[in-house]
Amino acid sequence: MDFFFEDLTLPSASRSSKNGHEEPQMTAGHRLTLETDESIHMTGDTDPSRGMSSSMTESQEQHSSSSIDDISRRAQELVEKINDSRTTDQKVLDSFQEKLVEKVTEMCQQMKDHMYTIYEENSNEMQVKLQELSEVLESCTKLNSELAEASQALASLRGPGHQQDIRTLIN
Repeated sequence: MDFFFEDLTLPSASRSSKNGHEEPQMTAGHRLTLETDESIHMTGDTDPSRGMSSSMTESQEQHSSSSIDDISRRAQELVEKINDSRTTDQKVLDSFQEKLVEKVTEMCQQMKDHMYTIYEENSNEMQVKLQELSEVLESCTKLNSELAEASQALASLRGPGHQQDIRTLIN
């Protein structure tokens, strides 16, 4: 009896994940199959080239046949067990990948939330500083106006010739 374990190298099917990457899936190329060559039989016929009869009795033939069938059945069960194990492995890995993607997405969202919180705090601090700057600039503008008025008043007290010199000093 011949056993053929097929491990075909078919192009593996793939599926697109949520992130657009191709993911290989378990295909016929990953599954084992057991085939028996039914053309081989053990018989008790005589070998015509030697003229001798086979030493196997009919009960030995049945015992050999049942042993072969038993081995074949066990091999098939092992192949099925391996295939089931591969399917389970694929499911476990798929589940792990889904959970990992969920966890990474959750962590990214937490990082974004934290980043936005910091942005908000910084914005509030900057707003206070900008308000202070605006008040200082307004005060500077007011003081500059008052200084210009005082300079004009002083220049008018001194007379017409000195007025030009004071304007040069202010600007």
